[in-house]
Amino acid sequence: MPLLLDGPSDRSIRSRGQAEDTSSQPPKKSDSEQVAFKEKLPARIEAIRAEAERPVRIFCQDESRFGLMPITRGRITLSGVKPIQVQKPGYQNFYLYGAVEPTTGERFLLERPNLDSDGFQDFLDRFSSAYSQSLNVLILDNGRFHKANKLTIPENVRLIFLPPYSPELNPIERFWEDLKDHLAFDLHETLSALKHRVQEKLRSYTDEAVASLTGYQYLVDAANA
Repeated sequence: MPLLLDGPSDRSIRSRGQAEDTSSQPPKKSDSEQVAFKEKLPARIEAIRAEAERPVRIFCQDESRFGLMPITRGRITLSGVKPIQVQKPGYQNFYLYGAVEPTTGERFLLERPNLDSDGFQDFLDRFSSAYSQSLNVLILDNGRFHKANKLTIPENVRLIFLPPYSPELNPIERFWEDLKDHLAFDLHETLSALKHRVQEKLRSYTDEAVASLTGYQYLVDAANA
């Protein structure tokens, strides 16, 4: 499992809209687009295979932020008992760029200080090199930096974009969620300590465990079509 963890720290600042601003409401997703995407994916993969001169592999790609602000989760307590969580605000963070092969659980992860097109280009180049013997399909969302004009897509990588606002179709989201569940409630004094903890947990995953999290049936069917 290729795992590249390095890079300087970064600080991310996000703005928040007014509650009454309708533009801040989550956009509506199209169920019909999601159904059509899943139904048409096997044919799209088959078309790629027909032109490929090497084995075709399917990966799902996404990024996730990790920072010193503690991750919290719900807790079950006795009736009338309010759980207490120690907080230590921290604003340094880093990002993991990742790709998971749902049929095998194999994965490629790259740490970067920022979430941008330069980081995605670095990810593509290293991913391409790590899987140089295959033609690699990356299924990913419509993030602007995923479609930046300055990107150079490696010759052994093909991008297939998910329907808008469809994270539930991307199984690597479950991998991020599981990873963060294991990091929940932990307090880290420094970003390097957090990076060490994340790396430690990432190395503990087996391919079988990741496949059980990410092996969505529609992707397995497309891979085996």
